[in-house]
Amino acid sequence: MNKSKLAIGLFVAGTLTAVFGLVILFVGPIIIDDQIVKNLVIDPENEVSYTMWKDIPVPFFMSVYFFNILNPTEFLAGERPMVEQRGPYVYRKRLQKQNITFHPNHTVSYLEYRSYFFEPSMSVGNESDVVTIPNMLVLVRRHCCTQYELDSYLFAPLISPPLHPVSPHPLFPLPSVFQGAAVMMDNMPHAVRLLLSATFKSFKEGPFLSKSVGELMWGYDSKLVDFLNKWFPGMLPSTGKFGLFSEFNNSNTGMFTVHTGKDDIRLIHKVNSWNGLTKLIYWKTPQCNMINGTAGQMWPPFMTKESTLPFYSPDACRSLELVYQREGIMKGIPLYRFVAPKTMLANGSDYAPNEGFCPCRQSGLLNVSSCRSNAPVFISQPHFYNADPVLLDYVQGLQPTEDEHGLFIDIHPETGVPLNVSIRLQLNLYMKEVSGITETGKISEVVMPMIWFEENGYMDGAIVKTFHTNLVLLPMVMVYMQYCFLVLGLATVLGAVLLHYSGKIIKCERTVIPDASVSTSSSEQTPLIQDHVD
Repeated sequence: MNKSKLAIGLFVAGTLTAVFGLVILFVGPIIIDDQIVKNLVIDPENEVSYTMWKDIPVPFFMSVYFFNILNPTEFLAGERPMVEQRGPYVYRKRLQKQNITFHPNHTVSYLEYRSYFFEPSMSVGNESDVVTIPNMLVLVRRHCCTQYELDSYLFAPLISPPLHPVSPHPLFPLPSVFQGAAVMMDNMPHAVRLLLSATFKSFKEGPFLSKSVGELMWGYDSKLVDFLNKWFPGMLPSTGKFGLFSEFNNSNTGMFTVHTGKDDIRLIHKVNSWNGLTKLIYWKTPQCNMINGTAGQMWPPFMTKESTLPFYSPDACRSLELVYQREGIMKGIPLYRFVAPKTMLANGSDYAPNEGFCPCRQSGLLNVSSCRSNAPVFISQPHFYNADPVLLDYVQGLQPTEDEHGLFIDIHPETGVPLNVSIRLQLNLYMKEVSGITETGKISEVVMPMIWFEENGYMDGAIVKTFHTNLVLLPMVMVYMQYCFLVLGLATVLGAVLLHYSGKIIKCERTVIPDASVSTSSSEQTPLIQDHVD
């Protein structure tokens, strides 16, 4: 074959290969991003992704830790409480979306139901284990803030049928009728406080409660609760047994309406409204009442290190926001870790934008009384991690560490899909001595930790393999392909050029060599010494 033609063919093929590599280099990421967008949109036509959104296949677990009081008598006498952590008691959590309704404005509404199943093999003990905590009968749902309201509760049943509306069940456990109701009654007349104390005594209810884990979690019988439900309907959120999570099992977190991302992928999963509300009414400022971010399960794709993870938590009655901490890898999948900044639960003095969540105590505590019928309930990170150190001075037995008590979400930045989640929160009760209510004894003012729980889940098994294949291996193959095509194309072009010039050199040599041979032959035939002819 003519080397010139071969060189031209190789040059054309190499150029096309290199151009194809360049096309993949620039178009490949666009194709991948387009596929990500198509597969993330909340749409029943995306069968696999829609099913995963509707019935989350990732196993979730709730680990519960109780703060068992070791010195209840001394605590009641005014000494510093001493606690020991008991747990984890682990429950498998199942999430399922129901009442799914799509709307013309590219949003979808749903109720997400949650149910819990005890996992003995993952727990430190059984649900029969007994712990001692402050008495945590569900406190009065309606805050008695005036004498008229108190009288209406105490005497209305004697005059006419109760007219008080039943409040919806809480999304967060509400503890202690004694410290809750007692603190709420602090400003009431002394006679009223004596009446409340006499009521506690008549039902043989003391300031502390020793019950099994199962009873504390899912409910136990109480004559006081039965009495209140019979004569004062609506005062308590529970009409049956009382337990910290008795209203949680098989309950929902409210009606969420979120964006599907069909019209704008940047809005996907962001909350449009919650229970029909586009803003809250619990807090003092418009900023604090905003419903920001997603429902806390997924976020929009294409995140950067400057991105944040805002989400609305019905349990906390507010929007929260996590910030980027570091990069990481989980089973070969790149991720960003987002954590709670100190400002998230800071008080208004340390972080001015949080002034709307006050009245506040020390930083690290969120006062949720405004959305919990003025109950003296605070949430924090476990063991007061990232909170004001003074809180640790009031309670013995707390040892906060980031690894064990910091909350985080590991997320795949390209898709906004969480790979590993650990949400850790602690429930605290504000306690103090209340004159006239002997059940409060001489308790010194303290924010008392009751329980803390961790909700965690992570991708595993076939799901993580599929995720790794589609979002790591295939893009990696495409990257390798584009560079292979570029290198192969450029190498082919270079080979074609070398082949072309090598052909020219050979041709030139063939042209020069015959002339030299002829010249040499003729010179060889000429005698070195010639005879001169005269």
